[in-house]
Amino acid sequence: MRRRHLGLSLSLTLLLALLVPISISVPVAQAEEKDSVKCRQIRSVAQAPKKVNPPTTLLKRGPRQITLQTNCGNINIRTFFRDAPVTLTVLATLMNAGYYNRTACHRLTTDGIYVVQCGDPTATGMGDPGFRYKDENLPQAEEDNYPRGTVAMANSGSPGTNGSQFFLVYNDTTLGPNYTIWGEITSGIEILEHVAKSGVKGGGADGSPIQSLVIQRIIVR
Repeated sequence: MRRRHLGLSLSLTLLLALLVPISISVPVAQAEEKDSVKCRQIRSVAQAPKKVNPPTTLLKRGPRQITLQTNCGNINIRTFFRDAPVTLTVLATLMNAGYYNRTACHRLTTDGIYVVQCGDPTATGMGDPGFRYKDENLPQAEEDNYPRGTVAMANSGSPGTNGSQFFLVYNDTTLGPNYTIWGEITSGIEILEHVAKSGVKGGGADGSPIQSLVIQRIIVR
């Protein structure tokens, strides 16, 4: 009986020895996965906005997916064409004309509002295509009305001042219901989280991101 008891104890000891490294390795693997975003150093040049004529008719069939190809990887966006046909007709026109090529996302906010803002070739927050258009698909005035993954137009805060700038929401955000929602991120949101984790230049909560995010080109499908 003693031998059987000793053998059982040894078996349990060996089993526990095998299990311990496995339980330790899981969080390590998870930590590595969270930091998997790798950004390439790429030169973006602040530039005057490319001249693009505004569309005169709505697209009969709007884009279903938009892919931002960036120096940190691809960000895929599912579009809401039925809810924002004017906005997506304009954006598709600008994107297909190369308006956004090699432009930097110039703004990061990390306190209260959690967005990365892109779409200004001048990288100043003042650039636009030279025309404006109406708001669409505005949310309700409620908490977290721009949830994580939302893609919406940036504007001056006044109605009908949409241009080329848009923002990508990486954490639930509450804003005034003034910004057209035109899409939802389906993959690549970890890129925005990586940019946010790096912080804002100068240590504030709103400004140019330390980790540059450059749109190399945009694919419209």
